[in-house]
Amino acid sequence: MDSNKKSKILVVDDDVGLCDLLHQYLEKQGFAVDTVEDGKAMDTYLENSSPDLIILDLMLPGEDGLSIAKRLNGNGQIPLIMLSACGEEVDRIIGLEVGADDYLAKPFSPRELLARIRSVLRRYTRSGASATESEPSVFNFGPYQLDTISQSLKKGVMDISITSGEFSLLKIFLDNPNRVLSRDILLEKLKGYGCAPFDRSIDVRIMRLRQKIEADSASPQFIQTVWGEGYRFVINGSAA
Repeated sequence: MDSNKKSKILVVDDDVGLCDLLHQYLEKQGFAVDTVEDGKAMDTYLENSSPDLIILDLMLPGEDGLSIAKRLNGNGQIPLIMLSACGEEVDRIIGLEVGADDYLAKPFSPRELLARIRSVLRRYTRSGASATESEPSVFNFGPYQLDTISQSLKKGVMDISITSGEFSLLKIFLDNPNRVLSRDILLEKLKGYGCAPFDRSIDVRIMRLRQKIEADSASPQFIQTVWGEGYRFVINGSAA
């Protein structure tokens, strides 16, 4: 991403007051911001524009946010932060399960949302720029190839849908093969800001990755659990 170019954010929320607040606040922070009220308007917008990040409300008129997130997850190229008036952990987990990169419960501080936005964009930009550094642009493990330039995952010639959050987690594992990484370390590397003491987003993303790369997610060969310590990634997929 061009450092001189403003990151473009699309807010999908039917709360006009909140949209106006976020539009004014985020533009003052240097972002270009557009707002739409529902999934239909979002689809029309995406036909002609490509935002760098989408902020999506869970409760929308017509198609709900979870359904929209599932559709967006089909390409996995646009980072997604979900908003919801529901603050229960189960709602957060569901949001992450459908492919959101982060989740924020209403009401929230605009400064907290700003921190989340910057963290997600920073993570996405770093992963996209990693190939310019002294490391390979393609990582191979088992029958899979992870391309850090296109942020794509393939099994042979078959494309596997992957979100930016899942990409970042897989990249962390590939950068640290055969090393046990605790949940706290993974959270810190992924988010770059303070996390709740019992944040389960790592467990959700690991579950999703296992469903995509493991022949049997109940008996993983790549992302192995080290009980009481964390997770270890085994490049050749050998048994634990």
